[in-house]
Amino acid sequence: MINGHTELIAHIGYPTHTFKSPMIYNPYFEHAGVNAVVVPMGCRPADYPVFLKSVFTLTNIRGALITMPHKVVTVGLLDEVTPNVTVAGACNAVRRLEDGRLLGDMFDGAGFVRGVMRKGLALDGARVLVVGSGGVGCAIAASLAGAGIGAITLFDVNTASAEALGQRLQAAYPAIEVTTGHNDPAGFDLVVNATPLGMKDGDPLPLDVSRLDARTFVGEVVMKTEMTAFLAAAQARGCRVQVGTDMLFEQIPAYLEFFGLPTASADLLRSLARLSY
Repeated sequence: MINGHTELIAHIGYPTHTFKSPMIYNPYFEHAGVNAVVVPMGCRPADYPVFLKSVFTLTNIRGALITMPHKVVTVGLLDEVTPNVTVAGACNAVRRLEDGRLLGDMFDGAGFVRGVMRKGLALDGARVLVVGSGGVGCAIAASLAGAGIGAITLFDVNTASAEALGQRLQAAYPAIEVTTGHNDPAGFDLVVNATPLGMKDGDPLPLDVSRLDARTFVGEVVMKTEMTAFLAAAQARGCRVQVGTDMLFEQIPAYLEFFGLPTASADLLRSLARLSY
């Protein structure tokens, strides 16, 4: 029941038809008796800087979830960010501090890493390929580096984006071998699609799946469907996989803590979720 005491969490991105968060948070809030609601808000890039400031003038806003294509530009719109945001160069959560300043954090990477580790992948010293250096790719790369990987290769069609991420990673984690410039998945322990490829029917695959080793773990960030064409092709090669929504379930407990709300386990959230594709 939405009433005059209901707090809003704005889920801001564009387009909104792929959003899964409302189908996870809202059933949990109902179950836990939390008087809050996650509301999808479609905002085009040109309108976003003004809209973000405006939405935080609401007196009953608890915070905002930020998704594509706004995660990178958000960093420059805030008063304060966490170290995760600084390294990732992107932000996916914003809340208003008591003095009115806006604070941003980034949980995409933490959610992805927690997911693959719960599935038994050992990251210590691992060799990783991350395809896509936008907001989510940067966050995943940063969290993987923090988890103790040994080497990471970064690829993006925007070469400058991958190289800039590589420089930030090398500065923060000098012991890690960082390379850029190719997306050949052969020989890696973990391969991640952090691009939007797969959101539209007929999208090309993000890399040559025929080069995947069966021992390679393959992760996905696209959430439009649970089993994307890329993951299906990886499974056909014998690879273990992580679907896009796994990253979401694993990061939500951290989001809830950030917003000062009662937290929950990823397993509880999944049992209550009402996902549709």
